Amino acid sequence: MARVPRKPKAWRKALVRRARKTGCPITLSRAQIVASAAGGRQPPEIADLFEVARSHVHRTLESFEAKGWLGLLDGRANNGRRKIDDTYCAVVEGLLEQCPRDYGYLRPTWTRELLLVVADEQTGVRVSVSAMSKVLSRLHARRGRPKPVVSCPLSDRQKRRRLAGIRELIATLPCDEVAVFEDEVDIHLNPKIGLDWMNCGTQKFVMTPGKNEKAYVAGTLDAREGTVLWVGGVVKDSSLFVAMLERLDAHYRRARRIHVILDNYGIHSSKVADEALHRLPRIQLHFLPPYCPDHNRIERLWLDLHANVTRNHKHATLVGLCTEVAAFLDHISPWQHAANQSRPPMRLAA
Repeated sequence: MARVPRKPKAWRKALVRRARKTGCPITLSRAQIVASAAGGRQPPEIADLFEVARSHVHRTLESFEAKGWLGLLDGRANNGRRKIDDTYCAVVEGLLEQCPRDYGYLRPTWTRELLLVVADEQTGVRVSVSAMSKVLSRLHARRGRPKPVVSCPLSDRQKRRRLAGIRELIATLPCDEVAVFEDEVDIHLNPKIGLDWMNCGTQKFVMTPGKNEKAYVAGTLDAREGTVLWVGGVVKDSSLFVAMLERLDAHYRRARRIHVILDNYGIHSSKVADEALHRLPRIQLHFLPPYCPDHNRIERLWLDLHANVTRNHKHATLVGLCTEVAAFLDHISPWQHAANQSRPPMRLAA
């Protein structure tokens, strides 16, 4: 058995310092093992201290006794060209932009095992699953839920023109006029299931009532001030939309004109809605391009609503859930939706 003779403390510190300068964690670990042995510790004690196998301690000491400092260096540096290089990472990055079905596989989503198989077909380089994990980490890839989208029936030119008109409307809005984003959201008694932190080996459960019930909220977000107005209803029809228009007309009494930016949902252009607009001449509707929810700013408010209230909720009745929804919307109304402004989380009433 190799035994490293005792060395003074200054020698041991210099050895570890030299290993740390190499930037190699393997060399540093070996140098710490040798320094501990030179300080009088026995191999079993060193193995427990650094949480390594005793055989690894013995090999390190034997290598240092035979080669000195060179025995601590990582010998894999001379193994040749690295498998995982910029070219290989670029291939994997390209694969993530596509689907396994594009390469003849039945599975529609990627796994690490399937990625390394297809990358092997593309590059001729075979790596392990753990190496593929390092590649994905290097690319800052993430495993998330895809976002469902529907293609807009308008041409790109028509879509850009309509969006540009809405942006110009907001940018040149006179002081005596108001522009708001409007939309409706469904409130389900069956909770939306979302990600949450859990302890290792445990599984959280969300109790559901089984039979779903629904309520509906129509809301508006002021494009200039961020003020939130909302109304609730038991049905999602034109009467809910008309109630929202009447709430706008009553709230902005001094505005010469109220511009409402909204989507193309059927209740916004029904006969009942047209009759209400004749009674409320100050309100003017501006329709977004079809299937473009990302351009409706109030959608971000609904995301906050689901994240803070409806996701994984524990309400047994729709009344209790709607009460909390109303409290959230009333709480959020005074806050301005401006950039770089944080909002404190809601707390339950005492």
